[in-house]
Amino acid sequence: MLSRFVRRLLRGQSPKEWLIEFLRFCTVGLGAYVVDIGLFNLLAYHLPVVLPFDQSMSAKTISVTASIIFAWIGNRLWTFREKKRSDTKREFTMFVLVNLGGMAIALGCLAVSRFVLGFDSQFADNVAANGVGLVLGTAFRYVCYRYVVFAPELASAPARPHGDQGSLR
Repeated sequence: MLSRFVRRLLRGQSPKEWLIEFLRFCTVGLGAYVVDIGLFNLLAYHLPVVLPFDQSMSAKTISVTASIIFAWIGNRLWTFREKKRSDTKREFTMFVLVNLGGMAIALGCLAVSRFVLGFDSQFADNVAANGVGLVLGTAFRYVCYRYVVFAPELASAPARPHGDQGSLR
């Protein structure tokens, strides 16, 4: 028997359904990760292109933007397809805002590494932005996708029975 807390976190899904959703999220995330890291390293270190401000910071901003678009399409059409909202513009706007938060986490880790700790090698940039920053940003994104972006719309949420005040019994 699942505890009331676990049932609430699952939001009507069985543990198997949640696991499938989570594995789909991870698969889409892996694809977005490849887009992010590949484009980051290409722009920051392998193309004869000079980007404004700091080469690594600008490259990371561009690579995260491309991976956001990839991830929205994958999550909307596959991971959370049963939960997508009818208002696509609102859903995409919330998705972008959540991903800007994830990007801020990755850029913050990169900035601390480069400007506070003084690490500016390709290896250090990748550990900071694509290791630490991506792990923290991914956890943040999953929680926000599940409970905010692709959450059931309020109007379609089932009404509570009159006597149920949501108390823990």
